Amino acid sequence: MNFLKRAFLSVKARKGKSILQIFVFTVICVLVLAGLSIQTAAEKSGDLARQKLGADVTLQADMEKLREQAMSRQQSRGERMRFQSVPVPLDAAEELASYDQIKGYNFYSSTTGLAFGFDPIESDSAASDTSEESGEGQEPGRGMPGGMMQGDVSLQGVAFTDAVAEFMDGTSSMVEGTGITEEHIGKNVTLIEQTLAEENELGVGDKITVINPRDETAEMELEVIGIYQTASAGSDQAMDFTALNPYNKLYVPYTAAAALKGSDYENTIDSAIYYIEDPADMQDFIDQAKAESSIDFETFKLDADDQLYQQMVGPIENVAGFSKNIVYLVSIAGAVILGLIVMMLIRERKYEMGVLLAIGETRWKLAGQFMAEILVVAVLSLGIATASGDVVAGQLGDQLLNQELASAEQTNAPESFRGRGMGGFGPGMMQTQETVETVDEMNVQVTREDLGFLALIGLLIAALSALLPSLTVLRLQPKAILSKQD
Repeated sequence: MNFLKRAFLSVKARKGKSILQIFVFTVICVLVLAGLSIQTAAEKSGDLARQKLGADVTLQADMEKLREQAMSRQQSRGERMRFQSVPVPLDAAEELASYDQIKGYNFYSSTTGLAFGFDPIESDSAASDTSEESGEGQEPGRGMPGGMMQGDVSLQGVAFTDAVAEFMDGTSSMVEGTGITEEHIGKNVTLIEQTLAEENELGVGDKITVINPRDETAEMELEVIGIYQTASAGSDQAMDFTALNPYNKLYVPYTAAAALKGSDYENTIDSAIYYIEDPADMQDFIDQAKAESSIDFETFKLDADDQLYQQMVGPIENVAGFSKNIVYLVSIAGAVILGLIVMMLIRERKYEMGVLLAIGETRWKLAGQFMAEILVVAVLSLGIATASGDVVAGQLGDQLLNQELASAEQTNAPESFRGRGMGGFGPGMMQTQETVETVDEMNVQVTREDLGFLALIGLLIAALSALLPSLTVLRLQPKAILSKQD
């Protein structure tokens, strides 16, 4: 084993060149370790974000396909373009509720109704219009241009009120009674807003009646099982349409809303939202639904919404992707640079090798000596990288994340969109633009797994950088080397 002793003595004797190798190898190891640590921290942050946020998938009519079909009929038959509501079959929505990927769901069916026996909360402009119309002998506040009728209260049919966006984000909260749950499906019960309850002196246990504005022979008696309060400001449209006033929203079971709409909507809903436990399973959920469910995907679609998750973890995912590229590039470039350095050193040591070969040393031992020398350098460099990795990885991670946060802040949304709510119909009747705080820090720490990967990558770089140059040793002829020396 003299070649191992020669390797150690050679590293010790060539201090300048050995320090140069150690410096280059240390830089490589530190960058690789920083990249691995940043990836690990980004994965942990992503896991925490997933646990915190989850994601949701909405089952609803594919209006784009329906519009294309309507336009096709319009061109072939000369029909006028008409909007048509396409309800979702309840049994199809219930199929997806049994999938393993979801942690919860909610069904939605919305409509409007006419208050009978109690007064809705009116806005100033609506009250003014009502007075004028009453003076002209018309039924107060119920006519619309074109002969259409509108309701003065909105009925939001749900399966669970605690899974409605307004209750989950704290905009609405229960004051008295209970919310709607699975046990209320099929029953005519309702939750009313506190202002509406106080103005009409209603309480839990009282009953109210609403009428279908398109068929006034269809009325429904609802028992008040709960009172909630809302901090929603509503939309500007609420000034003209009493039903859009947030105080006039009645939460009912989706079966009650469908029943008030008419027999055509029996066993149907407007849409269903499925809350996914882990956003990483979102695509699996959609694929399973397309493969196994009875849903007609020519009419309906599953709309995945992981916008909040992407907004929250987008910058750290970009940092993780960049750090992954760092690991690849530095590993490849490091192996090449170290290989060139070792090759240059071998060329300088041809005479030494010629003498050793002349006195009977074997070629594989000479190659082994070079391998042992680079391994000594690798061990020292790995030690230095391990000692300094936390500091460098933390600084590098913070710098990269700050750059990504600055970039994300400029590109996430147009300036005109920031700080504005978006009102409209749909699940929850009045949706708001949801925002979430972006993950703006990572706890970058070197783990045992990172050190294990670093040792593996470092030894691989050392082996590659020493192996290829050492192949030249196998072609050396001692007589030719020594005869060329002066």
